[in-house]
Amino acid sequence: MDLGIRGKQAFICASSQGLGLACATALAAEGVNITLNGRNGMKLESVMLNLRSQFSGITINAIAADLASQEGRAKILRQLPQVDILVTNNAGPLPGGLADWDENALNQAMEANFIPAVQLIRAWLPEMRERKFGRIINITSAMVKSPHYMMGLSTAARTALTAMCKAISREVVADNVTINNLLPERIDTPRQAFMMQRLMDKEGISQEEARYRNEQTIAARRFGRPEEFGAACAFLCSVQASFISGQNLQLDGGSCEGLL
Repeated sequence: MDLGIRGKQAFICASSQGLGLACATALAAEGVNITLNGRNGMKLESVMLNLRSQFSGITINAIAADLASQEGRAKILRQLPQVDILVTNNAGPLPGGLADWDENALNQAMEANFIPAVQLIRAWLPEMRERKFGRIINITSAMVKSPHYMMGLSTAARTALTAMCKAISREVVADNVTINNLLPERIDTPRQAFMMQRLMDKEGISQEEARYRNEQTIAARRFGRPEEFGAACAFLCSVQASFISGQNLQLDGGSCEGLL
């Protein structure tokens, strides 16, 4: 299937690894010009060069900048004044509990997982509407629908973004600008390696046992593959998906117990 987005320009937040990189790779495979982002310049350059070796005929650039800072976002907007596709993404706060969620922790969560996405949308959305094409994909979390206590801080910030974008989506879809959210659960990325390490340290178990236990929490009894996640992102960016907006697509191996 030709997704009809060849030659479009995409910016993918936090895309030097994990889910962001999966989305960038899938878009590059569709002929989209991509700009990667991350805080570690050396790592980002290595990823950029690797993608350039895989895909020809498109432009692949990178901007090293911290999304959580005003200076970082200003740098991104200076170097990339307009985009057709925006994929928002950022690492969430550490797991914790109510005793950990003081005012500083609350502010940091919003500064990482809510404010950057909204500010980039504010900057790029008007020209998307003028050009009558725009695709905005937010990488949030399955816990937006099924919150878990230890991830409450991350879930709160991502849910705020979900609500904001739902409101915006109804205003802009008539201009062929869609806004959708991808809700991952247990995709095989460095984030899952981190969560497995926490379980290993807490329970004193092997990596194999930690992985097995985590896989058993998924109805499909396996982790999701990054390329599966990236493919879903690419489709939601397609011309075929122009009638899909304001939605939350769960990529969780069928694990959600809810009806909606």
